[in-house]
Amino acid sequence: MRHFGGATALLALLALGGLAGCGSNEPRRSDTRHGVAEAFDDAGITAGVKAAILRDPELKVSDINVETSQGVVQLSGFVGSADSVAAAATVARTVRGVKSVRNDLRLK
Repeated sequence: MRHFGGATALLALLALGGLAGCGSNEPRRSDTRHGVAEAFDDAGITAGVKAAILRDPELKVSDINVETSQGVVQLSGFVGSADSVAAAATVARTVRGVKSVRNDLRLK
């Protein structure tokens, strides 16, 4: 019978340890990077929507709260008219990266 050295046994353990991690439910680095990138995208979308609202003379960005999650923009707050409710949603939809708009704006 042939005797294998400690290095061979160590390599075998390392290989098995690597395989054991394959079924793990822990997030992989690429998943984490994707989440970070998505958060930056959402922040960029939020900033873009706020800037677009600011450029619209009929809307007051200070009265409208904008939040974005996974490309879905939520508008909330109070505006002076039904036209402003519709205009804010229309403006938000024009921003690059917006997948949809949830319009929870209310009349003052």
